[in-house]
Amino acid sequence: MSQPITVAQLNRYVASLLERDPRLNPVLVKGEISGFKSYASGHLYFTLKDDEASVSCVMFKGNAAKLRFKPTDGLKVIVSAKASVYDRDGKFQLYVSEMTADGLGDLFLAFEQLKKKLEAEGLFDPAHKKPIPLLPRLIGVVTSPSGAVIRDIIQVLSRRFPNFRLQLIPVQVQGEGAAASIAAAINRFNQSGQADVLIVGRGGGSMEDLWAFNEEIVARAVYQSRIPVISAVGHETDFTICDFVADRRASTPSVAAEMAVPVKHDQEMMLQNMQNRLIQALNTRLARQRVHLDHLRGSRVFRQPLELIDRRRLDCDRLLLALEQSMQARVAACERRFSILTGKLDALSPLKVLSRGYSVVTRSESGRVLTSSALVIPGDKVDVWLSDGILYCDVRRVGDRR
Repeated sequence: MSQPITVAQLNRYVASLLERDPRLNPVLVKGEISGFKSYASGHLYFTLKDDEASVSCVMFKGNAAKLRFKPTDGLKVIVSAKASVYDRDGKFQLYVSEMTADGLGDLFLAFEQLKKKLEAEGLFDPAHKKPIPLLPRLIGVVTSPSGAVIRDIIQVLSRRFPNFRLQLIPVQVQGEGAAASIAAAINRFNQSGQADVLIVGRGGGSMEDLWAFNEEIVARAVYQSRIPVISAVGHETDFTICDFVADRRASTPSVAAEMAVPVKHDQEMMLQNMQNRLIQALNTRLARQRVHLDHLRGSRVFRQPLELIDRRRLDCDRLLLALEQSMQARVAACERRFSILTGKLDALSPLKVLSRGYSVVTRSESGRVLTSSALVIPGDKVDVWLSDGILYCDVRRVGDRR
């Protein structure tokens, strides 16, 4: 019997056996992802299962960063992995180096995942789309400087609007770093603020060739652009994320150039027609005003302008005379009423009574009117008011008429 070994030695030995087996290193395994977890370290942990069994899997950060799509629970995949045993707990697991979607291509899956994400965030919302200016002062183009795209755009612009102005920021349109290059060019145009419209695109190709325009960095640069963007990627049947985010989508770069500027001759003809219509409208208006002026010239007020003034003067004289007569009548009526009221007041005046031989007696000290002999006693001083003066008297005796 051999010497006993430690658990760690056992696990390492089994791991070495698995790793030396050419059928298990590497091995292609297909199954459904379950229990997927992504940690801040960038490592991915999940279980790969089918109807009969399951196996634990780990995918380290370096390999996970190369994935074009995001693994999720329920997704069926094919992984290329190395089978081994983890020394610490003896757990059998697969160390995944590559992963592809089973049934769906990686690029198609990544496209659909990003499209769904950005649509949920509102990047495709029509309300965010900006209108393309009718006559841009400068057209910015983001594309390869050597491809047929820029030549097609220049040719179409030259035919439609010969004195156009164009600025090209050359970029890499496919391969590693292409997406960052495209996004940076869009941002440069926005920083300078000189272009009125941007054409972002490239010629046709496979989905792999067009993939830079499906990257999130490009989509967000297009969405955040203050300058309207026309997406012109590939052919009419090609669709990219950039197409959905852009303000307008052109089936080809040539069509994008047609969207960017109108036909100059058509615009000139339109302006000429508008000028002719304006002149015609002004001439018609002028003719009408002349007829109206002739009518005014023939009217009585222009032939005898002072007649109306004289009529108004007569009206004023009549109104003034009527006003004077009304005021005189009103004054006379007021005088008559005043005379009547004066007569009535005079008849009721105490002085009038005194003039007929009557008098008023008051106490000298208080001025109180005495209406009864019982209000005085001998020795009181009283004043007797007559019509023409006052008698200051001393009461010597008080008699009673009764």
